Parts: sequence; C-alpha cells; structure tokens
Amino acid sequence: MNILLIGSGGREHSLAWALRKSPRLGQLYAAPGNPGIATLADIVRLDPFDHHAVIDFCRHNMIDLVVVGPEAPLVAGLADALEAAGIKIFGPSREASRLEGSKGYTKDLCAEADIPTAAYQRFTEAAPAKAYATAMGAPIVVKADGIAAGKGVVVAETLDEAHAAIDACFDGAFGSAGAEVVVEECLIGEEASFFAVCDGVDAVPLATAQDHKRVGDGDTGPNTGGMGAYSPAPVMTDAMIERTMAEIIRPTMKAMAARGAPFKGVLFAGLMITAKGPELIEYNVRFGDPECQVLMMRLESDLLELLFAAAEGKLAGIETRWRPEAALTVVMAAKGYPGDYAKGTPISGVEAANALPDTQVFQAGTAMVDGRLVANGGRVLNVTALGGTVAEAQQRAYQAVDTIDWPDGFARRDIGWRAV
Repeated sequence: MNILLIGSGGREHSLAWALRKSPRLGQLYAAPGNPGIATLADIVRLDPFDHHAVIDFCRHNMIDLVVVGPEAPLVAGLADALEAAGIKIFGPSREASRLEGSKGYTKDLCAEADIPTAAYQRFTEAAPAKAYATAMGAPIVVKADGIAAGKGVVVAETLDEAHAAIDACFDGAFGSAGAEVVVEECLIGEEASFFAVCDGVDAVPLATAQDHKRVGDGDTGPNTGGMGAYSPAPVMTDAMIERTMAEIIRPTMKAMAARGAPFKGVLFAGLMITAKGPELIEYNVRFGDPECQVLMMRLESDLLELLFAAAEGKLAGIETRWRPEAALTVVMAAKGYPGDYAKGTPISGVEAANALPDTQVFQAGTAMVDGRLVANGGRVLNVTALGGTVAEAQQRAYQAVDTIDWPDGFARRDIGWRAV
C-alpha cells in the first residue's frame, strides 16, 4: 500500500518508523517531513491545507491511505475533502475534530453523555468568567477554548493567577483560540494519557502513557507541548482501562455518532485518575506528542494494518500486541523554550545515540543546512529508549541524551520520576 503521512514532528517521525516495518507498505511519502523522516520516506512539497493539491497528489501517486499526524489539518476539514474524493484517511472529520478544536464542545458533550469530568462553565467575556472563578475558588483551571499548541491551559493556584489567565485569553494571548474561555474545577489525582483507535463504531484501546508537560524538573515551571513521556502508565491498571473504555471512550463514540459525526481516527483522552476513578480532562483527536514515540517503540502489531482497518470501518475483533518492556522518551528542547529561543544552532551525535541498544532518536524541530543538522523549533529531539523497567529505560534514554552534542539545547533530567 502507498501511504501519505502528513506532519513534520517527532510524532510523525515515530509513525513513519513504525509504518516502515509493515510488510504491506509500498511507497511512503511525507509532507512536509523533516530530516529524520527523510531517511524513511520520500519528502514531498505539499500544503495539507490545500485540499485540491492533496487530492491531486493522492490520485497521481495511487495513495491507499493518508495518515494525519497533527490536529490542525483535521480541524480544517482535510478528512472531509479526502473522503468526498474517495480517498481513505486515518483521521476524524471536521465536526468530529471539534473534540479537540473546542474544549467547550467537549465539555458540553460530556454533560450530555454523563461522562465523568470537572464541573465547568463557558464564557465569552472576562467579567462573568472571573466571577465564576471567584465563586469556585482556587486552585482552578482556565482554558482557551480553541487550539493553542498545548499552551492555552493555566492551572491557577490563586485567584489572582486565574484572573490574569482569563485576561490573557481575552486580550489575545492565544489569538482566536482564546475568544471563548472554559473555567473548570481543578481535579485532584494522577494524570494519564489514554489512546484508542476508532472506526466510527468500534474502538480498540492502545497502550497507556504518562507525560511531563511542565518545562522544569519536579514538574515545575510553565506548561509546554510536552518534555517527555513513558509507557505503560502504572496508574492505568487493567480495571482502570476497562472503566475508561466503559465510562469515557464508548459513551463518547455513541454520542458522536448520535450527533452525525462518528469518530474515526485516534482518540487521545487526557485523564485524571481521582478518588472516584477516571475523569476526562480533555480530548485530542490525534496521537500525543511525545506519547506517540513511546507507544510506537512498544507496538508489536502492524501499525499500517491497524490504521487501515480503522479507515475502512473494520476494527471489530482486532486486538493489539505490545512489547512487555517499558519505553521512555526525553525531549531535548532549545534553550529558552517555551519562551523565546534561537533557531539554526548545530546538533551532532544523533547517529551515535541511535547506535545505542534499544534506542531511537526521533527528530522533531530539525532542519538540514549546508549538510549539517540544526535546530529548527522549540522541541527538537525525542530521545527514546526501551528497558525492562521504567528505570532501565530512563537510564538508557539519558545515556543517549548525553551522547548528543548540542550546547544550545536542554532536557529535563527526571522524566519518569513518578514510576521510578
């Protein structure tokens, strides 16, 4: 089968790496890709928001399946355009993508379908939002309604912080994503990431993971797109997985189908495991980044077969196989991230890190300039390793991090500390 992979980050590098293992893979194309993906796929110049161009490319190159990594093309309706043209895609429709594109949409669906989540209200003006926050008390969570690259959520420890976060949203800190704000209670418990591949009717649970969103050791500092992750998540026992499927995933699938927007693709549930059980923090409509990297390291099943079955609506009866080892990924980011950072700084030692046992460096924000690998983003490398335990995977990952020579980069040194 010929595959077109949309995206350019570490998530897409790990997907390309896993797709390359499939005996059913014919030609693998990627747009826009990155230097790491270029070692696995043919890079093509293609704008995923130009639906006519994507359709023409798929027809001329006999593409059997389009796999979309990031959320923005899905929210913009790429799946709808491709399906209308008779081209199979792994990813949800524009309407189904509102589960990520609008936090308020998801909260309303939870209320409608009796899915456990935090108490909330939606606001389009600052004054009533601040009044609600004051009435609820701190700590409290303030979320920009739309997509804000993982940075539109503030867990406010004080009411002053909550009011400042509300003002920031309405003052344009997150552009149109902050035109509406969701204010919700702060759930207490342990966070986990849960993934299910869906075909509109059936859902197949994948392995679990936990990530580290804050920039500093000890989970301190501002939120980022993710500074590392590990799999499996110890808090997600078999019983907790079944509760998540029964109380959150399946009711969501049923509610979306009832809305005329059956969900196809990967449903990524950010969970808080509270004293009452699993509660939904938010949904994403694509693989997590960097959670995808640890999942792909552990996946034994044929990824291509799984994604194609979802696109065809044929997931019933399918089960996935996973390596028993733990996987852990450490994000190497440019100094200054998530604030201002420099681009174009040179990186070496990636090949040496990849040569270490059970280790793979997935490239995220990289570019090739005059034949040399350089940083081209905030989160730049995802150094991933397997081990018999999370502690062993952690040790291998940091050995690889220390093999890479990038003076202008940094990494947290405690990824996986909860499990270790």
